[in-house]
Amino acid sequence: MTTIVRTVEEWRRVRSTLDGDVGFVPTMGALHEGHLSLVRRSLNENPHTVVSIFVNPTQFNDASDLEHYPRTEDEDLRMLGEAGVDYAFLPSREIIYPDEYRYRVTESEFSRVLCGAHRPGHFDGVLTVCLRLFSIVRPTRAYFGEKDYQQLRLVENMARSFFLDLEIVPCPIVREPDGLAMSSRNRRLSADGRRTAAEFARVLREGSDPATIRAELGAMNLVVDYVEEIEGRRFGAVVVEGVRLIDNVPLTPEA
Repeated sequence: MTTIVRTVEEWRRVRSTLDGDVGFVPTMGALHEGHLSLVRRSLNENPHTVVSIFVNPTQFNDASDLEHYPRTEDEDLRMLGEAGVDYAFLPSREIIYPDEYRYRVTESEFSRVLCGAHRPGHFDGVLTVCLRLFSIVRPTRAYFGEKDYQQLRLVENMARSFFLDLEIVPCPIVREPDGLAMSSRNRRLSADGRRTAAEFARVLREGSDPATIRAELGAMNLVVDYVEEIEGRRFGAVVVEGVRLIDNVPLTPEA
């Protein structure tokens, strides 16, 4: 049975009783198989696993996006219980941001490209909430999916730069049978939008170069934020039925 913890004080009491490594999977809820793949990795590698569920308001630069982000706490907790997760940390905004976000983490280079160029302040919110959660949970390892590859690299470098005693563990993208990267946002799409989103994933994977891919996606009446190649990967972001989707693929096949 998963123990639910909602306050820092309560978690500190629990944390003081734990012997051995602690794995941590930070999420914004609306859990799916992609999240569960991270959870299973943590369960396999650590005697204790903690999953946080917190829809972080500071990483949304669009108030409507925050308002419509799916919230499925009861279902999420059921899934965590069935997976065998030890602890679920469900803090409120007031607990995570007692300072009303006056103190924050800012990265000045890689956070300004790709998603950062189109979502001002997004990665300030991501890095700040991650650092706060790491400080509360005090995990041995934290697990992040490669779908949010830019986020993964920024969190890795933040942990290194601030000398955190923490291993950031990258985990492969989990995809639907049609190739679409699993995302909590997918559930906001209609059946037609869902098919279009799968075409985005296919074109990003199979296209020859960014300019050609942008043209093909544009011909599908998609709003294209970017298609770029950086660090040996191809990154793309599009808007389907008002829902922003991201994906990335390696430029050379992975072994």
